[in-house]
Amino acid sequence: MLERLTEIYQSQGELFAWVAASSVLLFVLSILSLPWLVARIPEDYFLSSESYSHTHQIRHPVIRILILGVKNLIGIILLLAGLIMLVLPGQGLLTILMGLVLVNFPGKRQFERWLIKQHAVFKALNWLRRRAGHEPLIEPE
Repeated sequence: MLERLTEIYQSQGELFAWVAASSVLLFVLSILSLPWLVARIPEDYFLSSESYSHTHQIRHPVIRILILGVKNLIGIILLLAGLIMLVLPGQGLLTILMGLVLVNFPGKRQFERWLIKQHAVFKALNWLRRRAGHEPLIEPE
């Protein structure tokens, strides 16, 4: 068995190096960006079952569509990175949550509210907010 693993490693050494480098990069990026992103969530974001409306709506449709596209692209990247971090080092579940907050999809609001009601997730988000010097999120009923 050990011989077979050694043979696989020798034949796929470059692939293993890329996976290891990607893992380290994702781990560092998640540690640096996740607390910043969590701190930017408004305290009352999860209170309403209605979609959260931003007070600074951009009126020009082209700019609004571009921002929406970039926001969704960043969300998809975070979702994929979070899924990868479930098996590699990193804060996978919290990264997935941040990706879900950014991506638009049907039923998103109900899923976010269900997820935040999970005690471990809520506690972890507020721990990150506290470390960043922000008020805790208000827990939905």
